[in-house]
Amino acid sequence: MDASSTVKASHPFWPRDLLIPNYVPNDRSMSEILVFLFSGSGVFLFVTWIITGRKSCILSTWRRLAVCWFAVCGFIHGVIEGWFSMYYDIIPGDQSFLSQLWKEYSKGDSRYAIADNFTVCMETVTACLWGPFSFWVVFAFLANKPYRFVLQLIISLGQLYGAVLYFYTEHRDGYIHSEYGHPIYFWFYFMFMNLIWIVIPLLLIVDAWKQLSAAQTNADNTVSKKSKRN
Repeated sequence: MDASSTVKASHPFWPRDLLIPNYVPNDRSMSEILVFLFSGSGVFLFVTWIITGRKSCILSTWRRLAVCWFAVCGFIHGVIEGWFSMYYDIIPGDQSFLSQLWKEYSKGDSRYAIADNFTVCMETVTACLWGPFSFWVVFAFLANKPYRFVLQLIISLGQLYGAVLYFYTEHRDGYIHSEYGHPIYFWFYFMFMNLIWIVIPLLLIVDAWKQLSAAQTNADNTVSKKSKRN
């Protein structure tokens, strides 16, 4: 085996002929990384669920779950994706915990390991906008702000648009950045963990549409009644 073949085979990413000369293998196991991801998300979900259950918060179970979703989004967008947007150029050779998380995820989508232009731009927008906005919408619902459903609609549309582009660009590439059909790397990392950002935002878009339409209908009826009185 020649030197170039050795370099090509020195990482776990697809396609196998990717050149990532500065790659350093993780010293953290997949289970450690996934436990951190899901326990961190679980903490945000649990704390938000407790807060929304206070007597001062009159929220339905569905609405509480929606607020919990946005709290988790704030954590994932702001912290995890925010890390990628700042350190994408050094992640393959870095051993910080969040860099190792991204190297693990890159087994399902190597565009993150090579700092693909689309993923860098998409994740930077996501981290800078949808991260802070997600925490803002949590506050808006807790404080019963009148703009809360406007925020919900904006964030959910942004998430849906990003997820559709994410899948569509990879589809056009022929799913070459993952081991196609692998139960963990392709179906769990790439498909399942990203389909969430299509299904839930779609539900929240429909929900916001109904809420805003009802509010506009009520406003129109109020104006109509006032006009008839005059």
